[in-house]
Amino acid sequence: MVSFSGLEFLFRFLPIFLVVYFVTPLRYRECVLLVGSIVFYAVGEPLFIPVLIIAAILNYLLDRKEWELGEGFSIHEWQKEARKKYLIGAVVLDVIILVVFKLLGTFVDNALLPLGISFYIFKMISFQVDVYRREILVQPKFRYVMLYFVMFPQVVSGPIMRYNEGEFDLERTCGPEQFEDGLKYFVLGLGMKVLLADRLAILWNDLQMIGFQSISTPLAWMGAAGYSMQLYFDFWGYSLMSSGLMVMLGYNFIENFNHPYASKSIGEFYRRWHMTLGSWFRDYVYIPLGGSRCDKKKLVFNLALVWLLTGIWHGNGINYIIWGSILGILIILEKLFYGKYLSKIPVLGRLYVLLVIPLTWVVFAITDPGQLGIYFGRLFPFLGGAGIAVNQQDFIRYAQNYGIFFLAGIVLCIPTVFRFFEKHKKNPLMLVFLLVIFWCSIYFASSSAGNPFMYLNF
Repeated sequence: MVSFSGLEFLFRFLPIFLVVYFVTPLRYRECVLLVGSIVFYAVGEPLFIPVLIIAAILNYLLDRKEWELGEGFSIHEWQKEARKKYLIGAVVLDVIILVVFKLLGTFVDNALLPLGISFYIFKMISFQVDVYRREILVQPKFRYVMLYFVMFPQVVSGPIMRYNEGEFDLERTCGPEQFEDGLKYFVLGLGMKVLLADRLAILWNDLQMIGFQSISTPLAWMGAAGYSMQLYFDFWGYSLMSSGLMVMLGYNFIENFNHPYASKSIGEFYRRWHMTLGSWFRDYVYIPLGGSRCDKKKLVFNLALVWLLTGIWHGNGINYIIWGSILGILIILEKLFYGKYLSKIPVLGRLYVLLVIPLTWVVFAITDPGQLGIYFGRLFPFLGGAGIAVNQQDFIRYAQNYGIFFLAGIVLCIPTVFRFFEKHKKNPLMLVFLLVIFWCSIYFASSSAGNPFMYLNF
């Protein structure tokens, strides 16, 4: 049930939940969403539902202690120090929970890593810091705090919404027009996931089955581009489905992607990619360290640390650390040296992004350093060491099979296309188009094993 593209979610959990949610009086709908979210997580991850609930309760209790030490801005120094200690204690507790389970998942058994723990722990940390900074002006009620941590559209893979964005203290309504908008975003995301990401996933799986040592250089580049699109439409599709569900329930749309492949630098790419995670690292790590308002040495340190932590956050393998380190180095070089030239020549910047980003995703995708070396040997045969590909004509066959998916992916990467959808989403023809997308997605989802979202692993 943890997959939004699964038939059990689409035809069992979601319809039943929506009926119960909307027949419930407004004042009790948060309670219905809270219970429904706990059921959703418990069915998908029964062993670790206590971890989520206990962590949420502990964070709420620590939050109450902070509020008891002064609710106004005029508080004594000893109260400020005590509040700071509670903040540190809460953050340390959350980090320990995350690190312990990450280590268990890495060195004991991957099944010991609770689903979505990186996402809901980051929400808990941001909540504690926002309370300390007085960005949350009214003491949150228990049911609101619990709902913020466990709400089912976000608990598995984000987006990492801030507490204030939930506006939990408002009486929530959702009219037919808002529900329809949310449903359209959900269906569009479902199509991206099932009709594009899952199809492109077959290409990457084929390359792994063949063996990287056997593929030609053109096919290796095709695989890198295919994996880049697969990851993008998998996670953008999930984010649209998640935010669409939130809109259907009366909440605001949370934007998590802003056409990153139209960027002119790597730094801009990651300001547009997984925006809620990027803003989390910016607001709770980068800026507290000093941000960019410091000397060059401190700037390099700040960026390097943020990207090292980003790599570690994404996974347990050495390849994630390498991936984060490479991006950190590239962004540092942009900041200090050639970034100004990329901004002055947009075409050069866009070509740079379209060349470099797929190479970094290859590092992200291949966990075995030896296999990673073989793949780069295929990408750059003049480096040597990869041997001779078995089938030099393999690219043609795969281009014929997957060309339509690449074409669709390229079209959807163009910002104008999505703006066209936004502008004409109430057009009856658009409704027919989305209906076709929905039932095609259902057909493919029912005829396959239901490939889970890639970011469920992070």
